[in-house]
This record gives sequence, structure tokens and C-alpha cells, in this order.
Amino acid sequence: MRLLSKERWTGAFALKLGLTALVVLLGNYVFWELEQATGVQGIFMLGLCAALAAARPAVRRDKRAMIALGIAALYALAQLWDPSPLAFALFWVAIGLATLLPGTARFDDGWRWFQRLFVHGFKSLFGPLIDLAILSKVRRKLPPSNWGLRRSLAVLVLPLLGSALFLWLFAQANPVIERFFASLTPPDFDWMFIPHMILLGFLGLISWGVLRPRPPRHTFGTFDGSGDLPIPGFSSAAVTLSLLAFNALFALQNAMDLAYLSGLAELPDGIVLSEYAHRGAYPLVATALLAALFVLVALRPGSRTAQSPLARGLVTLWIVQNLVLVASAAWRTWDYVEAYSLTELRISALLWMALVAAGLLLVLWRMLKEKSASWLINANLATTAVLLTVVCFVDLGAVAASWNVRHAREIDGDGAELDLCYLNDLNGSALLSLVELEQRPLPEALHNKVRSVRNNVMRKMADQRGDGGWSLALDHRLDKARALVGPEISAHALEGPCYGYLDD
Repeated sequence: MRLLSKERWTGAFALKLGLTALVVLLGNYVFWELEQATGVQGIFMLGLCAALAAARPAVRRDKRAMIALGIAALYALAQLWDPSPLAFALFWVAIGLATLLPGTARFDDGWRWFQRLFVHGFKSLFGPLIDLAILSKVRRKLPPSNWGLRRSLAVLVLPLLGSALFLWLFAQANPVIERFFASLTPPDFDWMFIPHMILLGFLGLISWGVLRPRPPRHTFGTFDGSGDLPIPGFSSAAVTLSLLAFNALFALQNAMDLAYLSGLAELPDGIVLSEYAHRGAYPLVATALLAALFVLVALRPGSRTAQSPLARGLVTLWIVQNLVLVASAAWRTWDYVEAYSLTELRISALLWMALVAAGLLLVLWRMLKEKSASWLINANLATTAVLLTVVCFVDLGAVAASWNVRHAREIDGDGAELDLCYLNDLNGSALLSLVELEQRPLPEALHNKVRSVRNNVMRKMADQRGDGGWSLALDHRLDKARALVGPEISAHALEGPCYGYLDD
């Protein structure tokens, strides 16, 4: 790293050192003093964002870096509201971008940024050692008059060591001095000191890594992905014939799905709709991904095959058929939901299918407009980032619980049977939906079961908050539920829907 003038470099270094100490003190308070480990991470993350803005004028001057820093603060708020590994991971990506962006002339693409973030994270593990080496070089160049403290310490070594030696000899010869030293008892060692120091060291390490960016000097370029690629068997004629065959096969599959899923045709004997829907969803998505890969390899922008009007038309038709295939997979999944209720995993599967569909459209657009591979990478990353950011603030478990409660067979007579065991496993995500269900006019037996599950969830949430699992969402849900139904009560007299009594 190129050093500035000694005075300016050491001043900036001291500022970053001071801000790192403040961030470590903040982390010590929220993680050690408060004894919290989940939602309070957001407070530490916000403090780290503020420290980065204060320590790095280059970040404040770079609009791209400030946008990335604002996004990092958004993920910190998401962690404060309802902590999740997703928001935690996205925060570190965003703040890594914020600290590295001022050192780049342009954003370039996601592949290069993966390299920058990886190297920055790895080198940050050794950041203090690297900076100590740099600081020692600066110190050696300072005038000798600044070495007064070192000389003073060197002068004190001989008197202190000599006095200690003579005092030990006197203790051997004088029982009064020996008894005095024997009466001195060292304080009891607090074994919590070790994990406390490890925590502080870790907080200091990650804070220093953010304030002192360490990008790689060189990155590997992104493969352009354009022009002809000589692959045996992938001639222009072979690709065109393949597209004709693939379109015919996909048309057959899509026609079968349309006929069976819409009820226009009956399934063969021995196959039920739920089996047809469940078995087909994920293989169809895999098929769409393989189709996208084929287009990327065989019809690269600028290649002779991609310039053929027939091949371009067949690719467009094929990608449209792939979109229909993905829609069919989503249809199958939704049929499965209506038969067996909605879950977080099934919502995630539907969102994944939406991402696949968006990716197919981007692949088609890239071919038709002859966009670069960097454009395709960045477009897919941006689409994924938007979706994941939304998921950080939307509790998929709460969405599943709300839908199941409102569309259960016991409620509207048409949906899947209400799975109270699954709602119990969702914990706080299902609490407000359970409260809503409990306040409906239900048969007495069902009402008692719902009340038992709701009470059990509230008890687990109260225990979670007491054990360091605090978050704003947990407080909001628990306080709102208590306002509507009262505090949780002993579960020993409440019959549970899943097993005997819900008293663990």
C-alpha cells in the first residue's frame, strides 16, 4: 500500500484505531453486557457502518460506496428486526462493497467482485500484523527525538530486574520478608476472562478489516462468452437440428401438463394428481437450467449460429417453452400446497422458480442484444439481490402460517387439513396467526388445541427472549399477543394436538 506523508498517514491510522476501539466497546456492551446474541447484532452492525463513514472520507465522496453503505445499514435494520443468517451474510457483502468501491474506477462485474471480497476477507484476518509491519517502517523513519519513551523504558530494565533479584535473596535470608510475601495471595482467576478476550479480539479484527480495506492487486478477468467456440458436435447444423428436436419434446411435455393439471384429461390409473405434481416440479426446473446452459454454450453472441435467423427464432421459441415449463412446475407446486398446506420450503421453491424464469429471460435478452457475459452476471446478481433483500424483511414462516390458517379445511371447508404441529414448529412466526385463529368461532375441541399451541409458542418465545434471543419482531409479536389473549399460562392442563401435553 502506498504510504502518504508520515504525519497524515499516522493521523488517519490513529483515527481508525480510535473508531475501532469505540466499535469494540459497543460490541462488548451489546454482546457481553446485555448477554444477547441475535437481534442486537443489528446495533453493532449500524455502529460499524457509522465508523466506516467517519473513518474513510473516500467512502463519503463515492456515491457508489454510500449506496452500498446505505444497503448495509438496511440489512443491519433487518437483523435488528428479525435476525436471520441471510441478512447477516448480505450485510457483510454490502459493507465489503462499501469499503472497497472507492478503490475501483468502475463496478465491472460480479466475478471480479467475488475475488475482491474473498481476498479482502482473507487478508483482513492478518490485517493487524500487516499494519504493525507498516507502522514499524514508519517509526524507523521518524527522527531519534521521538524515541524518548523507548529509551526511558530501556533505562528502567536494569534497575527493576536487579531490585527484584535482591528482594528475592533478602526474602530467603529474612523470615519477616518471606512471611510478608507468603501472605500475599493472587486474586482468583476468572475463567470467563478468556472467552471475553476472544470476543473482543474478534470484534476488533472484523472492525479493523472494514476500516482498513485490503483488496487484491490483480483479479482474473471475466470470460467474455462471445464468438464461436469450437466444440465437437456443436456445429451450426447440429445446434439447429437440436433446437427443432428440443422444441418438439418441450411442446409434448407442456401439452401433457396443460391437459392433466387443468383437468382436460384424466391421469392414467394408479397415478394421483398429488404424485404427478410433486414428482414433476424440481426436475422441470433442472431441465430449464440445462436449457439455459445449452443456449449460453451453443448460441454465444457473435457466433455464426446465433446470427442465423432460424436458430434465433428456434431459441426464442424454446426459451418461451422453458418459461411455460417453469410455470408448470410452479402450478404443480401450488397444487401440492392446496392438497398439503403451505410451508417455508414450498414458498422458497416458488421464489426459486421465479428466479429461474427471470434468468431465462435474461439469457434470451443477452443473445438477442449481444450483451457481454459481465452484463449477464450482473443482471442475474441484481435480480437475486433484490429478491433476497425482500426476503430479509418478509417472514416466510409467517406468510405460510397466515395462509394455512385462513385456508384450512376446518375454516373454509375446502383447503388442506390444519397442521397445528407445523404451526407449533414455526414458533414466533405463527403466533399472530394462531391468535387470529383462536379468536374465531371454532368447535370446542379444536379451540382447545389451538389455545394449547398458541400458549406453548408464547412460552417458548418468552424463554427465547430471556435466553438472549431478543429481536424487535419477537417483542412486537409477543406484546401484541398478550394484549389480545393475555399472558401465557401453565401448559400442564392444556391438551396438545401433537403429543400428550405441550410442556416439553
